[in-house]
Amino acid sequence: MGTSFWESPFVLDPRPATVERHGDVDLHVPTGDGPHPAVVIVHGVPGPPEAPDARDWPLYRGYGALLAERDVLAAIPRLTVTSPDDLYAVAARVAAAAELLRTDPRVDAERLGLWFFSGAGLLLGDWLRDPPHWLRGLAATYPLLAPLPGWPPVDPRFRPLDALDLPAATGDAAPSGSASPDDAGVNASRPDAASPDGTGVEATHAEGVARPTLVLTRAGRERPEVAPTIEAFTVVARRRGIPLHVVDVPNGQHGFDALDHTEESRAAVRTARDTLLDLLTAP
Repeated sequence: MGTSFWESPFVLDPRPATVERHGDVDLHVPTGDGPHPAVVIVHGVPGPPEAPDARDWPLYRGYGALLAERDVLAAIPRLTVTSPDDLYAVAARVAAAAELLRTDPRVDAERLGLWFFSGAGLLLGDWLRDPPHWLRGLAATYPLLAPLPGWPPVDPRFRPLDALDLPAATGDAAPSGSASPDDAGVNASRPDAASPDGTGVEATHAEGVARPTLVLTRAGRERPEVAPTIEAFTVVARRRGIPLHVVDVPNGQHGFDALDHTEESRAAVRTARDTLLDLLTAP
């Protein structure tokens, strides 16, 4: 019998962090007094009905430890989705986890990020439309960025593609300094690749809206029902001048960070982590 996805080991082996369980939220705590930047890890939804609490999966415990290893305090809320209506409660729980971090004396309340995985990508819209001042960066790894065909009706709030539909700086052209559609992304085998300004992160803004940069990790062997949502989102984001830093994993599948134990996968995870960390710690 094969290993279930939720039992599969993380592709990296970070030093385990101290984990504090506060009700439905786990905190992965770095050493030192802080104040630390912080990240809410938003695990994939919906999970298989027979799966254990995602906070206990090696994958997400690995990400918590990986962030703590770099002096970031990570929160992982427990999320349950069985129908589109559950997305409202899940979105509220993610926001509550961010506020829990901001009130923790060990956290720098002005330096937070959120990292979404798989189906949790549907929750990105809120943070793209109306980002709070303390949100320094977003990340999304093999995310679902639009409801799948055949789903029951989903509130437009949970359509991240719709959240990009804001006025661009000049028509639909990306502003100067942003990536062009020809600059498809950063290959995981080139973690040192940088944007034109040399920072490794594109920091452009749609007119009148200060957008946090989104670190988007794309799997080259993505599920056929998910890949078109990522492609459509990426095309529109670039056309609208949304700040975007893409990490490509050409040979990775959906869940590559647990399923594909390759140097390519390990490089992609490190690149996404380090890029998000740069956003959290930038002046």
